[in-house]
Amino acid sequence: MTRIIDYSKALPQYLLPHHLLSRAMGRLARCRIPVVKNLLIDGFKRLYDVDLSLAIETDPHGYPDFNSFFTRALRPDARPLASTEGAVASPVDGRISQAGTMHNGSLLQAKGKEYSLAQLLGSSQRASGFYGGNYATIYLSPRDYHRIHMPLAGRLIEMVHIPGRLFSVSPATTRVVPDLFARNERVVCLFETDVGPMAMVLVGAIFVASIETVWAGVVTP
Repeated sequence: MTRIIDYSKALPQYLLPHHLLSRAMGRLARCRIPVVKNLLIDGFKRLYDVDLSLAIETDPHGYPDFNSFFTRALRPDARPLASTEGAVASPVDGRISQAGTMHNGSLLQAKGKEYSLAQLLGSSQRASGFYGGNYATIYLSPRDYHRIHMPLAGRLIEMVHIPGRLFSVSPATTRVVPDLFARNERVVCLFETDVGPMAMVLVGAIFVASIETVWAGVVTP
């Protein structure tokens, strides 16, 4: 029954104009008309039970638009870092859906489904330095804090924008859409660290397609 429900949620997405819908949502999310943006924020906050207690701006109507609310900043003391030497911080607030060691250049997407690291990173050359390495896939739900941080110190050596579809990345879609993360539009960031190469892959999704970095600004519209 669960599988039938998953397919009923995922199959209609093949027919949707992902980018058109996401562009329309992007325009709406940047609307600064008070009555419109407040209705959007209040409805979203109620629907997903969004907690603003650790945000710098705790008043939902204090945000200039929905996009600012969605990408809200947290207080500096909201996520204390471990003082243990060699500790790795979580780059995001979210739920770890998969984690492990890569085998034969493949990562686990969901039970019984794998996808290629070379496809994810956009080339076998980029992937070659990570074979046998460890990975984690972290799912951000709509209510989560949507900023991404460095898990450890490093130096950016390459950033690549890879166009693609914009399927939902919800658990249901992840279970049934093959190669989901390697099909969706994404930004690959490659870093050099004291413990070796590190890649962070920022995957877009329907209605959440825009990706922005502090060094390049908005990468995807």
